[in-house]
Amino acid sequence: MSHLPPFFAADGDRFVPSASARGPWSARHQHGGPPAALLARAFARHAGAEAQIARLTFDFLRPVPLAPLTIATRVVRAGAKVQRLTGTVLAEDGAAVIEATCLVMRVTPDSVAVPLETLAPPAPPAESAPFELPFMSGDEGYHRAVEWRLAKGTWGRGPVAAWLRLRVPLVAGETPTPPLECLVAAADSASGVAVVVDPARATFVNGDLTIALHRAPAGEWMCLDAATTGEAHGIGLARARLWDTAGLVGRSLQTLLLEPRAGG
Repeated sequence: MSHLPPFFAADGDRFVPSASARGPWSARHQHGGPPAALLARAFARHAGAEAQIARLTFDFLRPVPLAPLTIATRVVRAGAKVQRLTGTVLAEDGAAVIEATCLVMRVTPDSVAVPLETLAPPAPPAESAPFELPFMSGDEGYHRAVEWRLAKGTWGRGPVAAWLRLRVPLVAGETPTPPLECLVAAADSASGVAVVVDPARATFVNGDLTIALHRAPAGEWMCLDAATTGEAHGIGLARARLWDTAGLVGRSLQTLLLEPRAGG
């Protein structure tokens, strides 16, 4: 897929990140998408073949270090129709860096006839222009380990739809990466796709990520049809319609902390 390394290598119960997991704000910290996808990977292993993950909520408690992580999950309730799970990403010192909840629902094919939501789909990946995030630089990092294509809008000028595809596996030796993990790894980028402030003058860090799905994603390309709003007091929201190449799959929401850069 790429000369770049996978985001993580499994080492016993630890996941050792590579430079591909590096995020935009610090060379010492990860982008939120890959470690969140590790939690989605763990949650998916709890859900049986007749169930679907319907909602994931991640709380980013502190920057995720570019260092080995462990994943802990727990079943809160294992009902016949609905399961509730919790999970934590732990740093090497045992500190929790991400906490998450997961809602799993039973799927019964053809049980209810529901009209599909009628929204114009974004242009497909093959018809979308290759794109690079202007505020992420260097030959290594999340921005290089993901392929970006701009389907709609102009970056930095309001709503934007962008297709993302992982160029490397989430975990070494696990190829292809399952679609749910691809979607979670991509969805944390919605606020970076629909930017409303100048990244040279302000930061827009998200403290959380919620993904709600009405069907399971398919394939490797995921589209974030995203828009961001913010207030002068420093709180913003980034929301995205989530698509795969077959159609709409759900929504995401991030709460942003908007702050001026020092000297910006």
